Amino acid sequence: MYVGNASLFGLLAARWIESGHFPLSNMYESLLFLAWGITAVHLVVTERDGFSESAIPGALAGPTAALTVAGATLALPAELQRATALVPALKSNWLMMHVSVMMLSYATLLVGSLSCVSYLVVDASQDWAAAKGALEKLDKMVSNDGERVRNRPKVSVAADGETVAVETMNASADYGGELAIEATRDGERILTEMDNLAYRCLGAGFTLLTAGLVSGAVWANEAWGSYWSWDPKETWALITWLVYATYLHSRLVAGWSKKDSCAVGAAGFLVVWVCYVGVNLWGVGLHSYGWFANK
Repeated sequence: MYVGNASLFGLLAARWIESGHFPLSNMYESLLFLAWGITAVHLVVTERDGFSESAIPGALAGPTAALTVAGATLALPAELQRATALVPALKSNWLMMHVSVMMLSYATLLVGSLSCVSYLVVDASQDWAAAKGALEKLDKMVSNDGERVRNRPKVSVAADGETVAVETMNASADYGGELAIEATRDGERILTEMDNLAYRCLGAGFTLLTAGLVSGAVWANEAWGSYWSWDPKETWALITWLVYATYLHSRLVAGWSKKDSCAVGAAGFLVVWVCYVGVNLWGVGLHSYGWFANK
């Protein structure tokens, strides 16, 4: 993950030097920046509170960053991956502050939302018959080699060396029960870890998103003479803010269950992607300088 983060940073820096402006002028560059942000979030959270010993944050961030880079590299035409001059709307010092903060907020929120999705999946699997069936299959797999061990005679020896009792360790049922108990403990540990990771990421992402909205409003007033114009990008950014505000309110104030709060956080995953690429797909509004509109 360190190598991936450093490689993306080097690529963005090279594009900055080549183009002469901050590399967030089109969808390709923003996707690369998003992938870099996701890996950066992973490296930050794994250094806190013992997460460095867990594989879960990397299991969420790694595939997400890889798919983001793959989408940017394979889905976009080659001519749209080249560094180009800024469009007039982006020729401002606010580009670095506003867009970078928004992209970092998206990266942090996506990792947090994926943590919420993982929480819901693990929570639901605790009662799935398929999960119990998997434990039974595991028990049968190990029983082939372990049958002799579990069914071997158990010999009790007195202090004087005399054999006083012999019983058979037919522990198949007990062994399966131990597996089930161990799986339950693992599930509870993962649920706690997912909830903590989601709360940290979504709290930090919400703060960044708020800062991005404020800076965007200031930039909009400077460029268009109005702090808020209700175009699709601004509207979906507000919807995104409200979704995660609902998550934090339900988590901290309303007293919802962790499952219900995570359901709201998981829904935010789709909202972020609509906010991020929706305007580029529609090609409408004041933010319609995305690659689809240009194409």
